[in-house]
Formats: sequence, structure tokens, C-alpha cells
Amino acid sequence: MTLSRSLAPLLCAAATMLAGCAGLPKEPPMDAFSTPRVTEHRAGDDLLTAGLGLAGLRAATPAFAVAEHPTPAELRRRAIWSNWHGIADLTPAGGYGTLYGSTADVPGREYATLARLPGASQPHRVTVQVPDAFDAKRRCILVAPASGSRGVYGAISVAGAWGLPRGCAVAYTDKGAGTDYFDLDAGQGVALDGTVQAPGAAPLAFEPASRTGRGIAFKHAHSGDNPEKDWGRHVKQAAEFALHALDDAFPAQAPFRFDNTTVMAVAISNGGGAVLRAAELDGDWLDAVVAGEPNVYAGDGPPLYDVATEAALLMPCAMAHLKIPLPPTAAPTCADAGTAGIVDGATDADRARNAYERLKARGWTDEALGAGSLSTAFDLWKAVAATYASAYGRYAPDAHPCGFRFAAVDAAGAARPATALERAAWWSDASGIPPGAGVSLLPPSGTSADALRCLRTLWTGDSDAARRVRAGIAETRASAPRPGLPITVVHGVNDGLVPAAFTSAPYVAMARAAGRDVAYWRVANAQHFDAFVALPPVGARYVPLLPYVYAALDRTWAHLYDGAPMPVDADIATVPRGADPALTERNLPMPR
Repeated sequence: MTLSRSLAPLLCAAATMLAGCAGLPKEPPMDAFSTPRVTEHRAGDDLLTAGLGLAGLRAATPAFAVAEHPTPAELRRRAIWSNWHGIADLTPAGGYGTLYGSTADVPGREYATLARLPGASQPHRVTVQVPDAFDAKRRCILVAPASGSRGVYGAISVAGAWGLPRGCAVAYTDKGAGTDYFDLDAGQGVALDGTVQAPGAAPLAFEPASRTGRGIAFKHAHSGDNPEKDWGRHVKQAAEFALHALDDAFPAQAPFRFDNTTVMAVAISNGGGAVLRAAELDGDWLDAVVAGEPNVYAGDGPPLYDVATEAALLMPCAMAHLKIPLPPTAAPTCADAGTAGIVDGATDADRARNAYERLKARGWTDEALGAGSLSTAFDLWKAVAATYASAYGRYAPDAHPCGFRFAAVDAAGAARPATALERAAWWSDASGIPPGAGVSLLPPSGTSADALRCLRTLWTGDSDAARRVRAGIAETRASAPRPGLPITVVHGVNDGLVPAAFTSAPYVAMARAAGRDVAYWRVANAQHFDAFVALPPVGARYVPLLPYVYAALDRTWAHLYDGAPMPVDADIATVPRGADPALTERNLPMPR
């Protein structure tokens, strides 16, 4: 059953009975949030897996009864399925649900809203999952921003899988990115319930200020807000909405406030960067942080845009020096790179060695370069750089400084209008950064090397566009966390997309130089994408990182509630499974 109502009267009534409205904590007024959508999830439709269970998550993509007009319930189920598959290795060999992790049946309610930060032109999605078995004695909220640019369920396998079975409420946010794509040709976007709507028919989760041009606009690239600068504020606002949701869900226990409810923040990748940015905000609203493989710009480390644009140019050629084969892509070959003046050398072998040496001199390790072949093979560097350049520069959909566009394409690769069938599935199926889910990244005219060099010069050059992009990047730099806040950073040694040498290590050094106590776990043989471990060649070489994020949460929970010591630094020597049929505890030793 779905209910649409304002929570404000209930909140005030509950607070009046206990303490009076004048005594409410200083949190955003309810007009910071759109009218919440409250849904119940029981009897075959739970919070954690939408009723699919482990077997259903391992099965094929859930179908829509009417492909062009899926129901909100169908969209939710498919979005949960997609986000599980985007983050976790669910294959039997990977051990999820048996060796580590949970897909328990957790009945409860969901509170969904569009939240808006002061000054922002676009909202961010917030969904709070409240289990029926919420632990009233250990009142806990786990706040989980999505990884990457994923939609609002983008941290369900990270936070929901750990927190919901434990009786915590879990608050998710897309942190100003997400899968609320807007079709410029059709003039349609995505409503709170995930359905495709025209502006005015329903409040939209993203409606670009400029609708000039054709193709697809999406929130991370085209919101005009540079959402990354506000990642920490998105996290805090999600926690604030969770308090409101709990007041409504359990009025007899209200009011829920930051001083009587434990709030932990956990996420990975971009979400890991978001929880570290939340850690620097003033106030005692946050009790602990666990950040997995965080994309964070801190200390003397470079921003991801610098790393990605350099890797896009050099790494395809460097892989030849490492004897790592790559599939044919649009990335420049060593010959292309040499012709374009990107690398030096008379032969392809010389050029490959030069590309490798440049990356090594920059700080790339051989472990990170080996796993970086995955990012190169999937052409992720270009997708990341094109999206982030637009976001940092606050460019409109048709104004990318290097001429990139986003659209559906025909068999010849030319832009065409999207179909109703494609639009219907964007919210549930997309990752938040094209290409994918029927939306392609269309390069400008010219060679691939030319396009990548244009993206690179937005970091290294002195044009108006470069200064505009760098100004946006400067807004994302992290500062030291609040004193006394327990923080654990978990990072794979082999991370080839967000290498620890450029992110976690500089962050930890910066925090410690400021007198903060941060635990740092370095996990051998773990790269950035647990989902890629489902591929047999990748699973033979690498272990998942999620077990260590869960372990850090376990240690943090024991510290907060039982007074146990917080984790200390650890170098964790894992054992890849190689030719073994499945992971065992032997492969995943836990730090003492």
C-alpha cells in the first residue's frame, strides 16, 4: 500500500506529547523535503531485496509486465536488483550470503522524498528504510550515500545488508547525482516514484534549467550545482530526514534526535568520499564513519579529474608494456599517442614503456596499474572525465567545453530520439554515468586522442573553460574531520580506478597532521569493483572489499555500544582463490 501525506502534523503532535514543539532539535523544516512517499514492504516484498532473496538477486533481471509503463513497485524491485549487481559479487563462488553479507528478509516501510539544500537548483533523492524490527534499545541510523553516481539505492548492498538485519534504519541519498535522466527530445523526466512524467504532471527529481539541444541530460553532469562540493551536506540532510521518518514510524518513541539516536555513515567509492566530507561538518550529529575506497580530494593528493584525464591518455599504451591485453576500444593506441605527442618513443614498445614510466613517476603502483586495465577496458576514464568536466564547470547539456553529448544512438552510432521503452527503464537500470541503459556518450568530431587531450587541458590549460572547471574542482577539497569522531578508512591495495595513493593515503595523512585519529585498513588483492569479481578471470586474481567494510562496521558498532577499542591500522594479507571453486575463510583473513 502506498500513502502520500505530509509528516509535519504527526511530527508536531508526537513532539508535543513528549516535549512540546518548541523543544524540537534545530533541524531543517519539513519544507526542505518534498511531500514524502511512504510505502510498506512485507509479505514477499521486503526492504533489502524487494522480495527477491539471494536466489532472485542471482536470477535474470526482473521483468516489467508492461515494458513501456512499469509500475512504481516494478521499478523499485528492478532498481534494487540492478544496484545489488552493480556493487556486489553475487555468484556462488564469491561467497556472498554464505561466507559474508546478508540478504535477509527484512519487512518494513520506506520513506522517500526529494530533499533540497539551501542554494541548490536541483534536489537530491533520499530514501529511508525503517525495519519493523527497529531496535528501540539501540536507536541507530545508518546513512549511506550512493557509490559512483548511482541512484538512491546505490548503497543498499553496503549499508542495507549490514544495518537492516541489525535493526537499524538506513537512510540513502543519491547525493545530487543518480539516475533521474531527462529526455530533452521528449521533454520528460522522472518523478519521485520512478515513473516517467512531463514537467508539471508531477514534481521531477531532475529538470535541467536549460532544455536547449537534444539528447539526454542527467543530474550529475547537468544540474548546475556541482553536487560533489555538497556531498557531506547531502549526507547530513539524509540523516535529518531519517529522524523525521522515525518519528512518524514510531510515534510512541519520538522524538528522535541526534542526541538520543546513534548515527553512523558508511559508503564506498564516491559515497566513501561523501561520508568523509560529512565527517568535517560541525556539530555532534554524526557518531562514526566507515569509508570504503573513498574518492576524496585531500591533502597533497590529486583530484580524480587529474588522475582520470591522465590515465585516459597514457594507460591504454602502458598496458602494452605490462603485457596486459585490452579489447579494441576507441582509446588511442601507442601509435596514436605518439603521433599526438602524448608519449615519446620511436617504436610502440618504446612508447609503451614511456607511458608506463610516466604513470609510475606520478605515483601509480604496479598493483593499481594491473587493476587499472579493467577501467581502461571498459573505457571508464573517458566517461568519468566527460561527466565530471560538465559537472565541475556547471555546463548545460549542449555546452560541454569539449563537445561531448549524451543520447540514444542508432545502429550506425548516430544520435536518435530515445524510445518510450528506453526511457521507462532509465531510473531502474542506469548507473548515473552513461554509457549504459541505452544512453551513449557521443564524442566530438576528430580523433579519440584529440577528445581526450581536450579533457586533459581542462585541468592543465589556461582557457576560460579550464579555469571554470578547476574552480569547480577546488570546491570539492576535503578538510580534517571533526575532533574525536571515530573513522575507519578501508581501501584495496589494487584499486585501479581510485588508487589509494591518491585518495585514502593523503586523506589519512592530512587528518593525522590535524591531530585526528583515523584507522586505515589496506586490503591486499582488492580492487575497486566487487561486481567485477563475478567474472571468473577477475575472481581468480582479486578478493572482494565488502567483507572488510562490514568488518569495520562490526568493530565500530562494538566500540559505540560496548566500549570496545576502535580498529587500528592494518595491512591485510588476503589470498585470491585462483583455481579454487569458491572463496573460503582462508581467503579473507580479518585483522585482529
